[in-house]
Amino acid sequence: MMKATWPKVKLADCVNLLAGFAFKSQQFTDKPDDVPLVKGENVSQGCILWDISKRWPSSDWEKLEKFHLVPGDVVLAMDRPWIPAGLKWSYIRAGDPKALLVQRCARLRSSNGLLDQDFLRFVIGGPGFESYIVPITTGVNVPHISGQQILDFEFTLPPLPVQQRIAGILSAYDELMENSQRRIRLLEAMARALYREWFVHFRFPGHEKLPRIASPLGDIPQGWEVKRMPECVDISPRVSVPRDGEKPFVPMGCLSNDSMLISDIESRAGNSGAKFQNGDTLFARITPCLENGKTGFVQFLPDAQSVAFGSTEFIVLRSRTLTPEFVYLLARSDEFRGVAIKSMSGATGRQRVQEKCFDDFQIVQAPRALLDRFSAIVAPSFRLIYKLHLQIQNLRRTRDLLLPRLLSGQVNLKQN
Repeated sequence: MMKATWPKVKLADCVNLLAGFAFKSQQFTDKPDDVPLVKGENVSQGCILWDISKRWPSSDWEKLEKFHLVPGDVVLAMDRPWIPAGLKWSYIRAGDPKALLVQRCARLRSSNGLLDQDFLRFVIGGPGFESYIVPITTGVNVPHISGQQILDFEFTLPPLPVQQRIAGILSAYDELMENSQRRIRLLEAMARALYREWFVHFRFPGHEKLPRIASPLGDIPQGWEVKRMPECVDISPRVSVPRDGEKPFVPMGCLSNDSMLISDIESRAGNSGAKFQNGDTLFARITPCLENGKTGFVQFLPDAQSVAFGSTEFIVLRSRTLTPEFVYLLARSDEFRGVAIKSMSGATGRQRVQEKCFDDFQIVQAPRALLDRFSAIVAPSFRLIYKLHLQIQNLRRTRDLLLPRLLSGQVNLKQN
């Protein structure tokens, strides 16, 4: 099998591209039975963030048939198509909900029998396509690409049976990564649920033996205290970072919308920005990052003394009398986020949280023994989430090294 025998083609030769419909935001709904929309903000690196999808009345489903998404469809954000973590693309999986495509997102489908749809997603998800897209993205306020630019991408097209074998090999890596991602989502959901069960609903072990007493926040278990947040949490604590030398740097784009993970950490000189250590929580202070849920838990540094720095738009939260895990889960709670969002001020589109809003925010603090017991349960899950994240990164690196060699024919695939 010789690389020279495989022709070069453009996506335009074998792909139909459809840009989404201009849905009116005034008609978005939050009803779980309505249809989720796939738009730029919930297209991530190889997955759709369904949890933050806007929705559209299901009564319109049939008349919007042109914009239906089906399993196998490849989708690509046309506005802000890439972030430091990578290209904003994904594909619709077999178990995904039925969905509609929104304006400024592109749907790619094979237009003939020469291109396998599974193979197409590895072309779009490969380093060659990303390297092509990044330099041609234009625009200052909203970097963007056009449908024609996407279709102009040129790539090597193996014979269909070879495409299918390549897709099968690479899909095995994807399946391993998706299994780890599912475990991460499950572990985080379990930690959040346990936090609410113990510290919001007060159904902790032995709760039935403790009487309730009156407090400014309603009845709370005897032995618990209502405290102001600054008594329990250091907000943007002062940390010294030397100016000279390279240090870990975390831009806003490294934070996840729906998990504690901090990805694609950079290395920079200087010391301007937020400073933080292992066990700290990074909380986005600026719109729309806060509304989208960007909140991270720092556990990537080599030891307790190491310091990193990052975006000036982080509020750093550090436990004083609680535990690091409790503080992260508190920052993820609707109550905490609601107070922060209400405090935002500034020009439209660039509003920021005012840190003084936390001065009077009250926390019901459990006894030390119960806090430690809680962290003894959830801390191993936090560590496992990070370990699974590292495994995913290793799998992705291996796949990305293999992918261009397979696509170019440098790896000889034996016939069945």
